Amino acid sequence: MSELLLNHLGGRAQAGTGPGTPLFDPVLGTELVRVDATGLDLAAGFAFARETGGAALRAMSYAQRGAMLAAVGKVLQANRDLYYEISTANSGTVKNDTAVDVDGGIYTLSTYAKMGEALGDRRHLLDGDAARLGKDPAFQSQHLQVPTRGVALFINAFNFPSWGLWEKAGPALLSGVPVIVKPATATAWLTQCMVADVLAAGVLPPGALSVVCGSSTGLMDALQPFDVVSFTGSADTAAVIRSHQAVAQRSVRVNIEADSINSAVLLPGEGAEAFDLLVKEVAREMTVKSGQKCTAIRRVFVPEALYTQAAEAIAARLGKTAVGNPRNESVRMGSLVSRAQLASVKDGIALLARHAEVLHDGRQQPLVDADPAVACCVGPTLLGTRDADGNPVVHDVEVFGPVATLIPYRDAAHAMALVRRGQGSLVASLYGSDAAALGAAALELADSHGRVHVISPEVAALHTGHGNVMPQSLHGGPGRAGGGEELGGARALNFYHRRAAVQAATSVLNRLN
Repeated sequence: MSELLLNHLGGRAQAGTGPGTPLFDPVLGTELVRVDATGLDLAAGFAFARETGGAALRAMSYAQRGAMLAAVGKVLQANRDLYYEISTANSGTVKNDTAVDVDGGIYTLSTYAKMGEALGDRRHLLDGDAARLGKDPAFQSQHLQVPTRGVALFINAFNFPSWGLWEKAGPALLSGVPVIVKPATATAWLTQCMVADVLAAGVLPPGALSVVCGSSTGLMDALQPFDVVSFTGSADTAAVIRSHQAVAQRSVRVNIEADSINSAVLLPGEGAEAFDLLVKEVAREMTVKSGQKCTAIRRVFVPEALYTQAAEAIAARLGKTAVGNPRNESVRMGSLVSRAQLASVKDGIALLARHAEVLHDGRQQPLVDADPAVACCVGPTLLGTRDADGNPVVHDVEVFGPVATLIPYRDAAHAMALVRRGQGSLVASLYGSDAAALGAAALELADSHGRVHVISPEVAALHTGHGNVMPQSLHGGPGRAGGGEELGGARALNFYHRRAAVQAATSVLNRLN
């Protein structure tokens, strides 16, 4: 039997009392480690984090907590090679995809570390200017934000075991709120290893960071009114979380990131340069992390006259992508994370194929250095439908893998209407060269998207990518995307603070500065 990973809760390492759930190499099929949370005293662990970890963090200034995050980043950087090995073994990722997760997490931490330095020796944040409450300015109202005196529970998805932790933990710890992370079981090894390394280095106060690996049973029950929970995953699980008594009765603050049918749109009347930018970005987004990104492009909109040309160009790029064992240097796209995920993606492709034509069939693509009977690999698959209006499935079904659907539109208004049929998404990207048209389209989509990524020739070599989430920009989206907000620079701290108005004499309010 493989090693049983330890949980870290209540200020100490703890093993579950059960046999554990095995984690596998999705390419070789070998068992790697086991995880188990059976028998943990969750109430006591949450109380320790809330009382001991929270008190220690709140006693520090933002600058001190920023320095703490910088120290965490150094620990992670020192162990980076190990994390790459774990990611390859447990997630089946090629090096470039591992970098998105591991290095992306470290970069996000560094961003919030610098933010802490800029906030200085304060322990609370002022929210706007003081406002008069009457004719006499001697009595005013000042809004401020203070760290919530609870824990931040993160229930994370399988696709980003590093970045998914640190993009949440950076703002939480900087705010002075202790973190308890429940990583997705299938890829929990990397999250557990990172947390264990940070705790062993002693750069955080006891109780500031905890990890529970295995079943999530009981975690929501342990939440108290001033705790917060942030979830990334399916809409079905999000609905369960929203209806839990911790949220419905105890008013625990919740942030949800769920399903998202993201779009890429080539604006009408554009030439070869914008067309090529679209083709390149679609192919990249379909293959990075084998399409297992909540921000990946799922629908591609082009003018009707360019449908065939776009299909051929995207398919040509996808056909050059070597898929298989990420340990082979020739491979550019690794595997899905598990047999269950492979089955889900294949079922999703089959469903879409009943409503759309297959323009490039990755299921027929040979694998490099991998046994198709064992490896959780599937090549990138492009589908297409000329019936943009009468085919609801392509606007409703997200296949969480290297899959996208090409859809033609009549004019700009038709394109915008089709994009909005996604019912709220994390990101849409626009491709063109007319600044006025791009700006108008961005405004049209802003209310239904958390982020609008505009790619024009002038930023062709500068833009950060349709699906690459930068800490300076908002991550989240309305509607079916969950209605949540993460990152966005200093905006991320809002979720972990409580806003209050202090009504007092000006002399008292001056003491709050």
